[in-house]
This record gives sequence, structure tokens and C-alpha cells, in this order.
Amino acid sequence: MAPLPDRLLPGRADPLGAHWDGLGVNFAVFSAHAERIDLCLFDPAGRREIARLPLPECTDEVWHGYLPEARPGMLYGYRAHGPYDPRNGHRFNPNKLLLDPYARQLSGEVRWSDALFGYRLGAGRGDLTFDRRDSAPAMPKGVVVDESFHWGDDRPPEIPWDRTVIYEAHVRGLTKLREDVAPRERGTFAALADPGMIEHLKRIGVTAVELLPIHAFLQDRFLVEKGLRNYWGYSTLSFFAPEPRYLIEPWMRNELKVAVRRLHAAGIEVILDVVYNHTCEGSELGPTLSWRGLDNASYYRLLPDNPRHLINDTGTGNTLNISHPRVLQMVMDSLRYWVQHFHIDGFRFDLGTILGREAHGFDPGSGFFDAIRQDPVLARVKLISEPWDIGPGGYQVGNHPPGWAEWNDRYRDGVRRFWRGDSGMRSDLAARLTGSAEMFDRRRRRPWASVNFLASHDGYTLYDLTAYEQRHNEANGEDGRDGHSDNHSRNWGHEGETEDAGIRATRARVARAMLTTLFASAGTPMLLGGDEMARSQGGNNNAYCQDNDISWFDWEHAETEEAQSLQRFTARLAGLRQQLPPLRPAVYEHGEAELRPGLSAIGWFDQHGQGMTPEAWAEPEARTLILRRAVVAPEGHVDAVLLLLNADSDGHRFTLPEPAMDWTMVLDSAHPDLAEHPAAGRSVLVAAHSVVLMATRLPPE
Repeated sequence: MAPLPDRLLPGRADPLGAHWDGLGVNFAVFSAHAERIDLCLFDPAGRREIARLPLPECTDEVWHGYLPEARPGMLYGYRAHGPYDPRNGHRFNPNKLLLDPYARQLSGEVRWSDALFGYRLGAGRGDLTFDRRDSAPAMPKGVVVDESFHWGDDRPPEIPWDRTVIYEAHVRGLTKLREDVAPRERGTFAALADPGMIEHLKRIGVTAVELLPIHAFLQDRFLVEKGLRNYWGYSTLSFFAPEPRYLIEPWMRNELKVAVRRLHAAGIEVILDVVYNHTCEGSELGPTLSWRGLDNASYYRLLPDNPRHLINDTGTGNTLNISHPRVLQMVMDSLRYWVQHFHIDGFRFDLGTILGREAHGFDPGSGFFDAIRQDPVLARVKLISEPWDIGPGGYQVGNHPPGWAEWNDRYRDGVRRFWRGDSGMRSDLAARLTGSAEMFDRRRRRPWASVNFLASHDGYTLYDLTAYEQRHNEANGEDGRDGHSDNHSRNWGHEGETEDAGIRATRARVARAMLTTLFASAGTPMLLGGDEMARSQGGNNNAYCQDNDISWFDWEHAETEEAQSLQRFTARLAGLRQQLPPLRPAVYEHGEAELRPGLSAIGWFDQHGQGMTPEAWAEPEARTLILRRAVVAPEGHVDAVLLLLNADSDGHRFTLPEPAMDWTMVLDSAHPDLAEHPAAGRSVLVAAHSVVLMATRLPPE
């Protein structure tokens, strides 16, 4: 690189971030309230500041400058000058090096020091004081990157929503213990591209991998001081840079692109779990790392009557101010960046209701939802919301606009309670099996809008749902107080691991019944990674800080007969869902019209084959139910399925409902390896804690 000039050229205000054009690098950063912003350049090790150059221009509240002859690999950060006036929401402190919110790559990591805070920790006046120590030695730096990559003929798999099967997993935990992966690649993006890993996903019928946050995130101080790690990653440090720990080498950003390319070649989509509701800077008492130092009053939602304090609808100390046009632009630019440069197929939005909050509360017509809906890049990818937060009116399941899918916790809890054996759950289960129409059947939304799941990263695994009734989170260092206290779980006679063959058999049977329910329900099934192999976290239902064997997939256990059997069963369920259209209805049906004499699109029956009456629905101790669902194919034939569910502790004989048809028994969850065979007679024995699935096809009339 040529000797550095003593000043920058004016450059351009757009695009935001650091962009190399082959001749130099343009720097642009937003701040509405700064009085000056300095670009700081560092040596290749990031230890020594080699230049500090004021950005010479500010256009429309964007500060910008151009550095001729600069190249990819340059390390940089910013210092922002302006009022330090916390009472009015301003926290400028030029002694603090700030990450560019648009940095594409990071060098180094946060090394915790009191110098990272804009005020003097421990001082009597708290955050009203001013800290003059330089934070640069403790800060990671942004890296100027070259975005070029040869994608070849890569194209999105574009799996239709009604054929989508989501697999929620963690990059590190999924691959850390895979012995068929090179040691240096385990726990990284490179391992996602391993042929053995991809083959496992294909074998169990996965069509989309949903990765826990891969945006660069902070190792929170309170965890570091306890010898723990932020494992899940819901503490974003950069919305554009991949997490460095998931790269073999920090500069090998293309590892993720290679993984996406190979997953696409296998017909598997990649969905990212993203966190745009808050940042890692925490409350007003948190560190000054990026957004707070650049423009606290613009980037965060502040209490209107006391802007010294941040609104905390997220429970993390701060809430991004998506209503601000530049903050909304940052989020939209980030989303488009991951689609256009990494070919990502969709996003799951953590605490998604935050993104729909306007001054008056949650609004399905908010600026964010409108911006997404009209965006030509983002409107075509899969969009999934976690539809709740802790703010006023924060529970919004079913209230998102068309085009969105939503995590359905009512499904999770209802199915768990039915198979646990709770009283009075038949009507609730019926709603869950048919896509939770009472919440989602509006504005022409489709059943796929309900993302159905039994377990997710946040809570018990499927195995632990059948093995623990009390959370066992002692390893988290919070005296077992953290995590959900009511998990609708049941240990079936013993807390935790046991050698009792009867208990183990019951647990396995309940798990298979729950999986069958999941894959037979209208909506989009989401499988927690590892549930197909009976993965346990030892009863820890809040493993956010467990970057160890508690969270990592045990691939040796996956080779046991117990785990292999469950994998085969899961694959069979996924295959049946693809083969049998009634298991994945494209639209909501309410059973009024007859497809054939006596055969409606949906029918409900008791175990005696009689149509359900209001009295039958209200019967509290009944734990059996029959669902018949049918659809007309474009070719004119009718496909129909019967789902016979028995959550009782005893087996029951079910009478098949009229009209009589030639049914094939395609699956019995009590006998997972039983082959398909024609049903004999007009009744079927359904074992305790089990589901029987039957199918038939009627020729065109």
C-alpha cells in the first residue's frame, strides 16, 4: 500500500460501509447527531493505530470519505465526536473505537476491559460520568473485503412452503463431534459442506437447515467471568460479518458460500436465525462498541420522558429503533446482503414482533413489514417470525401480515400436553392438526404460515421432554433459576436416565407419537436438530451458555440401534409427508363440501368411528381421536388419510368411520419398522401412546 495521505477525498455517501472499487476504498457511516467522525486505520495485527483521518463530508447525515490506493484487508474503525449528554440520549465519546455497523468482516475479538464503557464504571454518578481511556486495544476491527466469489450455476432450491421440512441446528454444535470431518473443520461452516453431513440431512428428509445466529456476536462479560460462553449467539456485534469462530481462518469468508453452494446442490435451503430486535451493547449501562457511540439517540428506542434510559421490550436492555429510516435501511441492507452475496434462502426473525412495533405498539402494517413486502429481493425468500416479545401487547401469534410464517408455540404446548396425557386436550389437538386455523386462517394465508414444532433450541430436546419433569440447569451458574419452569414434560416414572426397559420403551413410543403428529399436521414442520437421534441435554432447558458436550451432537450415540431406529422412523415420516398430499394441505379446509358421498375434506370421529358431537369434544378424560382428511388431485382422483391417535396408557380398538374404503396401513408408531400392508377388517388396534396412519386413493368419478 502507498504511503497514507494526510486527508481523505470527499467520496460518496452511498453505499454505506467500506467498499473497494479497485482503485481505493469509499467509507460511509450514518450519524445524525455527530459533530465529526474520524476514520482510524490499523496495522495488519490490529494493535497499532497508524492513521486517524476525519471523514471530510457529511451528506444527508451520512459521513463519508475516499482513501485512494486502499485495498482489501485493511483494518479500520471509527471515532465519533459529539455531545456526551446521557440525559438527552447522546453518548458520544471519541476515546472509544467503534465498529462500522456495515463491517463485512472482523479482525480480533472484544477483550473485556472497563475502557470499553463510555462512562467510568464504579463512579458515583454512573453513566453521567465520562471515561477518557482509549478502547482500541480491547476492540475488534472492521476489515475491508473483496466480495468476489464464483457461484457457478448455483440457484435457490425454491422448495414450496407446503413441502418444506425445517431442521433447526447450530453450526458448531451440529458438527463439533463429527469424526468424519477434518479436526480443524469441526464446528465451522466448512463442516456444513461435508458430504457426510449433507447425506445425513438428505436421508432424514430435511429440505431446509435453519442455523442459529451466524452474525458475529459478543461473548458477554458476565459469561466470560463465569468461565462460560455465549453459545447460541443472540447478542449481535455485526449484522453483516459472519461469526469468526465459525471460520477455519478469519479471512476465509467463502467457507460459508461453499457450504451454501453444496447444500443447494443437494436440494437443501439455508435459513438464518437473525437478531435485529436488539444489539450486544445492552442497556444504557452497557459498553460502547458501535451503534451507541455513533448515534445512540437514532439507533435505539429511548424512553420519551427520560431519554437517558432505553426501552427494553426485548429483555436484553435495548431495542433497535426500526422506525428510524436509517436503522430500517441498515436492517434491509443486511438482509439483502445475505441473500445477494451468500445466496441465503430465508430468515427466522428473533422476537419478530419488535420489528413490527411503531410508536403505538405492534402493527402488521408497520414500516418494516411494508418494506419487506415490496422489496424485490426479500419478498421471494422465506420469512419466519418468532411472534412474541416481552413488551406491551408482545404476543402476536397469527397476527403477522400475509407472506410471513410464524413459530406456533400453541402447537408446541398443545401437542406436548395431549401426549403427556392431560385432560381435555382433544379439541385443542384438533386445531393444531389442522393448521391452527383460528389464528392463521385470515387474509388468504395458507396453512404453511404455522411453523409447527415440538422442541426448539430454547427449551428441552424431544428426548428430554420424555425424561425430565424438572429443569436441570445447574451448569449455567444461576442456581437452576433460569429457563422455563413449565415445559409440559413427563418423565414416565423416573427423572433422567434409567435402565428400566419399560420406562425407556414408553419414552420412545411417546417420542414417535409426537413426531408422527408433527409430520401429519397441516403447517410447516420444524425439527430440532438431534431430535431424530434422541439427543439429550441432560435436562438443561436453557443451554444458551453451554458450548460443550451438553449442546454438541453426540454422533457416537447416533450410531446406536436406538438412535438409528429413530432416524429411520423420522425419514419414513418425512417421506410419507411428501407422498401423501392430505398431510400437507395447500389451503384451509373446514369440511363443509363433500368430495365423494359421505367424504368431506375433513372429518372428526371418536374411537368408535362415530362423528364427534359437542358432548364428545367436551369429554375431559377422552384421549383418543380420529382425523380423516381428503384432497382432490388435479388428475381427478381423491387421496385420503386416516390418523388414529391414542394418548391413553392402554391400547384401544378403533372402528374405522364410514364410508368404507380400502385402506392401507402405512405407519404404526408403536411398531416403527412394520411394513405397509392392507388394513384387515373394519377395526384397528392402536397401542398405548401411539398413532396409526392409513391412506387410500379413490379413482376419478
